[in-house]
Amino acid sequence: MLDDKDGSILGTIDIGGAPEQAVTDGRGRIYVDIEDKAAIAVIDAHTMKMIGKYDISSKGGGCAGLAIDAKNNILFAACRDKTNMIILSATDGHIITDLPIGNGSDGATFNPATMEAFSSQGDGTLTVVQENSPTSFSVKQTVATPARAKVLTLDTKTNRILTITAEYGPTPTVMVPATAATASAGSPSPDAPRPMRSPRAPMIPQSFQILVIGK
Repeated sequence: MLDDKDGSILGTIDIGGAPEQAVTDGRGRIYVDIEDKAAIAVIDAHTMKMIGKYDISSKGGGCAGLAIDAKNNILFAACRDKTNMIILSATDGHIITDLPIGNGSDGATFNPATMEAFSSQGDGTLTVVQENSPTSFSVKQTVATPARAKVLTLDTKTNRILTITAEYGPTPTVMVPATAATASAGSPSPDAPRPMRSPRAPMIPQSFQILVIGK
């Protein structure tokens, strides 16, 4: 955790996994989705300690987006494993419901002015979830976006969603040496190069875009 005044490190908190998005209720609680553990860490900002962990594995995992309705203590966890948004109580972690979203979510946000939660997905969709009441939720709309527009933020002055994307070229193939341990009967020599896919395709220069989404 950093001091917002000078950027100095105040402390380090071990949450037991890979953190993704974090949100706060504005009253001293911070929530962080743990992508590789199907859980949400609960942190006390005053003591800088993890004071709880909400298990959401019964409904999904791989959560990479997290939003909060701070007034009603509702968390919206946008997850990849089952392409769903898990909606749960921020107070005690009990799961209220889950709803379908697109594939490859990498961000979520909540608009208290419209009572809508949003999840942006890399498959070219933005899911809008309506909070009808603290116990009733529904998918209001699925908005088509360019592919890879998977992160987002909310402009609270205009109630518009901002997201980013770009165009990408083909994923390069990188040749790396094989090892004796990976060579098998009938395969090339252990010293022969073998193909390995690069994890990311190259971005095409000057293709970066900021997208503005509104009603």
